[in-house]
Amino acid sequence: MNPDNTTDLTPFTFDLTSDEVRRRAEVVAALGPEWDPVAALRGEDEAYALLYSGLDAEQQRTYDMLVAAGVLPGEEPGRAAAH
Repeated sequence: MNPDNTTDLTPFTFDLTSDEVRRRAEVVAALGPEWDPVAALRGEDEAYALLYSGLDAEQQRTYDMLVAAGVLPGEEPGRAAAH
């Protein structure tokens, strides 16, 4: 193969869909039957609320500014930062 000539290359594609489905199934199986996604999300919400509780006035202003700028997520459902 000539390193300066790309015409010698053979293009190919590889579909990872089945591997991704298998990987996700293995993750869910590893979580086990006791895993409760609703309880996990509730726990995340409680941890988030605790993280930003008890802020002094300056910290609250900074937090509000970061939420308004989309750097931190607000308290709305589906919480995620805009950027």
